[in-house]
Amino acid sequence: MSATPEFSVIIPIYNEEENISELHKRLTGVMEKFGTYEIIIVDDGSSDRSWEMIKALHEKDPRVRGLSFSRNFGHHIAITAGLDHAEGKTIILMDGDLQDPPEEIPKLYKKFNEGYELVYGIRKQKKDSFLKRITSLAFWRFINGLSGINIPKNQTLLRIFDRKILEVLKGMRERARFIHGMMAWTGFKTATQEIEHAPRERGVSKYNAIKLFRLAFNAITSFSTFPLRLATYLGILSAGIGLSYGFYFIYKKIFLGIPVLGYASIIVAVLFIGGVQLLILGIIGEYIGRVYQEVQARPIYIIKEQIFD
Repeated sequence: MSATPEFSVIIPIYNEEENISELHKRLTGVMEKFGTYEIIIVDDGSSDRSWEMIKALHEKDPRVRGLSFSRNFGHHIAITAGLDHAEGKTIILMDGDLQDPPEEIPKLYKKFNEGYELVYGIRKQKKDSFLKRITSLAFWRFINGLSGINIPKNQTLLRIFDRKILEVLKGMRERARFIHGMMAWTGFKTATQEIEHAPRERGVSKYNAIKLFRLAFNAITSFSTFPLRLATYLGILSAGIGLSYGFYFIYKKIFLGIPVLGYASIIVAVLFIGGVQLLILGIIGEYIGRVYQEVQARPIYIIKEQIFD
């Protein structure tokens, strides 16, 4: 591909060998109607045959390009690598599990052509398990409540945006990455478009409750200092409780003549204050750890192999 493509479709994958062929077939059927395009598939250190299948697809279709990481760096890092290598004028992001069908892309493109610079795909009705729906709902409420930026809830990775947003994202090189928040932070003209959400037919979801919690914590600490303020509030609360207990025991001793045995109250106070202190130290440690990682200036990802003819 020598000419600059009109579109770059970026797909991060991790152990999706069951879906890659079907994804390519359905995606090319959609993109053929739009103009020139490239498909960048980023293999995030898969342990199955995903990379071999990507290389085989490239042999048959040179519009398929691929990056293979040396290990698993994470979903949002894989997206970053795709963004770094995209050449298209218009960028499309999507996952490789086919839960956000490629056939929904024309809806986003139609909305995009109304003059928006970023169009989010919003799941009309989620086809995930009950537990995943609940954790996802909690995730978006948590993020929007504490991150300090407006991120449309129930959004999927499937979205379309202008290259000028891509250039801004390429300049944001922090290692603790939350792509959804980074895109919302840019402040460009955005819109949402409802899309269908399909159940996963092959493979298993790579996000569980623990990973969602980690992603939520990563998002909040990347865009807000609220956890540090929370540590301050907890410190004031614990000091206030301790002071109140002190006045209470003085009152019992002086005015009621009730002796204060002390052992139980001391243990409770020590455990409570100790727990608050450890929580505060943990929050501060998280922020210091992020500063430490940035100071190290290591590469965000390592590419083991790539196919970009």
